[in-house]
Amino acid sequence: MRPESFIEGVNDSKKVSEKKRDKLYEQITDEAIAWSIGIVDEKEIDRINILNATKKALTIAIESLKIKPEIILVDALKDINTLGIPYTSIIKGDEKIYSISAASILAKVTRDRIMRKYGEIYPEYGFDGHKGYGTAKHIQVIKECGICDIHRRSFVKNFI
Repeated sequence: MRPESFIEGVNDSKKVSEKKRDKLYEQITDEAIAWSIGIVDEKEIDRINILNATKKALTIAIESLKIKPEIILVDALKDINTLGIPYTSIIKGDEKIYSISAASILAKVTRDRIMRKYGEIYPEYGFDGHKGYGTAKHIQVIKECGICDIHRRSFVKNFI
């Protein structure tokens, strides 16, 4: 974000309504000097685990930035490949640091949009509602319908 930038309502994505996150996403992407999203698919997450997949997604995002930052602020991750850029890990950074909050909104909106598209492909699973999280309704549908191609095997193994 530009040093003088301040978008009202930017907060930890978990504390912002879906409708507000969508509006903030547009404002953040318009206002940001540079931004990028790293995506790791379900097969890779199963292969390397969710923590390592999160770290890999961060590295992918850094590689894709058009402008490289002087420092990277991250929410609670350690031992990450920032391609030589110094970083600071901040516990609960998405609650405390404006730029981390903004990044959490971009990540959450991107994931929600992906899950809504999956909801069109697999309507019986209700991805547009629960966005793939382990809600009681999602778990029940998996028990009734089985798993589909996008389910992480490491996610569903505890209840199928």
